Amino acid sequence: MLHSIDTLLRRACVAGVVLMAVVLSASAQTELAIADKQAWTNTQLVSYIGKQVHLADDWYVTGNYNGYHISPRRLYSPTNQVLPGTTDYYSLLALNSIGSVRLTGVDGYHRTGERLHNAVVTVTSTLTMTLVSGEWTGNTREDIMKGYDLSAIDRRGNHTLLVCGANLEYYLVENLGTGYGPDNNAQHQAQRRKVSQALAKINADIYGLVEIEAGQSALKEIAADLTKATGRTFAYVDDGGSPNGSYTKSGYVYCAQTVTPYGAMRSNQTGVKNRKQMQCFEERATGERFILSINHFKAKSGIGTGDNADKGDGQSSYNGDRVKEAQSVIDEYESFRYFIDDEDLLVMGDLNAYAMEDPIRVLTDYGMTDLHRYCHKDSSYSYTYRSEAGYLDHALANAAMLPQVTGMTAYHINSDESDDYTYDKQDDGTMFRYSDHDPMLVGLNLSKAGMSVEAELVCHPEILFAEGYLSVDNAAGGHVRVYDMQGRMVMEQAVASETCTLPTGGWGAGVYVIHVYAGGQVLHRKAIVR
Repeated sequence: MLHSIDTLLRRACVAGVVLMAVVLSASAQTELAIADKQAWTNTQLVSYIGKQVHLADDWYVTGNYNGYHISPRRLYSPTNQVLPGTTDYYSLLALNSIGSVRLTGVDGYHRTGERLHNAVVTVTSTLTMTLVSGEWTGNTREDIMKGYDLSAIDRRGNHTLLVCGANLEYYLVENLGTGYGPDNNAQHQAQRRKVSQALAKINADIYGLVEIEAGQSALKEIAADLTKATGRTFAYVDDGGSPNGSYTKSGYVYCAQTVTPYGAMRSNQTGVKNRKQMQCFEERATGERFILSINHFKAKSGIGTGDNADKGDGQSSYNGDRVKEAQSVIDEYESFRYFIDDEDLLVMGDLNAYAMEDPIRVLTDYGMTDLHRYCHKDSSYSYTYRSEAGYLDHALANAAMLPQVTGMTAYHINSDESDDYTYDKQDDGTMFRYSDHDPMLVGLNLSKAGMSVEAELVCHPEILFAEGYLSVDNAAGGHVRVYDMQGRMVMEQAVASETCTLPTGGWGAGVYVIHVYAGGQVLHRKAIVR
């Protein structure tokens, strides 16, 4: 049975009373097992104060700035999981505010997302614990170096091309000391070492880069570094139209041995200039083509007016501009695709909006599939802010592109790192924390050979609602996913026949989003269970 976040908050308070009864009769070392991690809050620790407690569950590091903070769950940015400004948004905001506790007595360095296993702690208050013993596991630097979770790029078969979308956090080569990016050449070289190591480790065929210095010098430097580090020949798309300066743009670096640009790059100047680019690439081995749109939408910071004012719904300032930018990407594609005679579209970049915010819904309402959720349900993230994880960095495929996507993942080499490891604070000689955003990796098989894809549809899927159930028609060979408004997946089921019936009786009252994937098409509908 699903519950609203308000219900979870009430259950959390009730759980605190039950836990108190357990502690009063417990021995010197109390066992703390949490039945519902989504409902847990630090208020439940009141009855454990002064006691040594064994944590029966793994606890996540939710923050590693100003000390360590831990929780039995990852904390997600509310608008990454629920619709902005809704009751669920404000409830999740409140739940997150009391969802973690400060951990002292920690030796060594630990990344956000690491798990504390078999831990014994002393509870000193509802806000603090002291670590006595425990093991650290999962999402460590060692795990990342071994290829932690990178198999996700081949979720639906082997890729023949790898595309990387990466925010380089103000990569400057020449215009140093502007207050953004490196202040001097020593800092630039430290930044360069980190970025070069990271991009070479990824070894993609195409890089869509944002927050890179306008002009061609930075792109030229990165292409040369990749060529030297990988032994493959890299080139860059010369836009010719963005003058060298302290501003940043979006741009492309690619392996000339595997792909070649097809036609000229289009620069969409709606909103912030030089940050919404569109380029068609052709795979040399197959002659297949696709359009890669790389974007960096207007930031959330600053004070806007009108539809750019911060409305307090979680979307912050300049949401109106970001909505216009999202629509401009669609408009540019509608024009561009006729010039290059190809409809396959992959949209990537730092869109400065979380998954449930208006600009992203402009794209998904257009029929694009959010590859984060398509491949990772509700657990994906690329950015961590004030202990809350979410993804501002996106990868979305249209219906023509989706069957050719083998998988995607965020490569967690930045967002889980402490800010102490930025190039301008300590050059630790590693690729970690070259940026505050994780790079996005998308596997493609443009030839469609050997992929396990959904069956082609005879006609478009349909969703029909009735009391106690819903049915999905005309989607044989596809699959259905249902999410609640907290972004958690309620159901996933393959569609084996022309009609698939799904019972809704156990879902609980609330609003649900139904996604039907089949034959490269995606259908979204909302349902209300009363």
